[in-house]
Amino acid sequence: MRISVVNEWSNLSGNPIFFIQHLSGSHAYFSADGREDDRVYVSEALMAGVEAGFLESLSSSPFELMKTRAQVASASHISNSTPVKEKSIVSPSIARLLRGYSPDMKALNHSAGLLSTLTKYPNMIDALKEYPWMMAGSGRAPFVSNVRRTSDIISLEGWGALWRGLGSGVVRDSIFGGIFFSSWQFLHRAMLEGKAVNMDPPPRFDEEIGPLSPLYVTLAAGFSGSIAAAASHCFDTARTRSQCIVLPKYISMERRLLKWTLPGKRFERLAGIHPADRNILLHGIGLRMARSGIASFMLVGGYFWAVDHLVSR
Repeated sequence: MRISVVNEWSNLSGNPIFFIQHLSGSHAYFSADGREDDRVYVSEALMAGVEAGFLESLSSSPFELMKTRAQVASASHISNSTPVKEKSIVSPSIARLLRGYSPDMKALNHSAGLLSTLTKYPNMIDALKEYPWMMAGSGRAPFVSNVRRTSDIISLEGWGALWRGLGSGVVRDSIFGGIFFSSWQFLHRAMLEGKAVNMDPPPRFDEEIGPLSPLYVTLAAGFSGSIAAAASHCFDTARTRSQCIVLPKYISMERRLLKWTLPGKRFERLAGIHPADRNILLHGIGLRMARSGIASFMLVGGYFWAVDHLVSR
């Protein structure tokens, strides 16, 4: 859940308009251009949610990357066949980039065997260890389970890795925030108008209608959370996939020098979606909808319960 503060300039008077979306579902609107009612329109709630999602994605990206890496490492059971004696012999380049890591000697011996047919070089194994791209022994990057600490991520992948998948994360959080707040505001307006149908005389302002039932507001929040999760789930999958990829600094530098372009269509490149992941973007959508819906319901319901039983006393 988010609290959004949006600064919009009025086209008529040039004065700033501030509106705040509160957790309880009520909306306080402060205007300097003469608006009397404190109503927040659906379009305004949509814009507030988009901005809130954008700011949230920027601030939470490093923590989400470390959380994803820790979850992958805890679920990985990769056996390393390197003997204990060989683990203590690590090249300076590997020790500098990734502490406590040693290459897979089986894959390294296999690579040396393939290269031995092309050249006769003594101590080829030790020579290959000096090259960063041979950290895994086969020219590939290390496993995600070996690059989970913050110091390892920064030393091997650079500071920019903390914001990996930022494009898909910004799209995901902006869509989630915009749809969540706009749909919640739409349902809130619908419940207010339904309550005011039989009132005589018809109310001029929302304050004359009275507060809504906390249960209905809580159910509306849970439903809005589920809809927002369904709309943004594809980008959530794309970001998680990108955070599970280890991309060392030297590979990123080579891609910049070679002017390597990302695969896929233009929208996929902007949103961070890899073409190979098109068939798995909807996996787990039901679980995420249930999680967001239950979390929104419990958060808003817990807020109302705390206000009724704790703050009011």
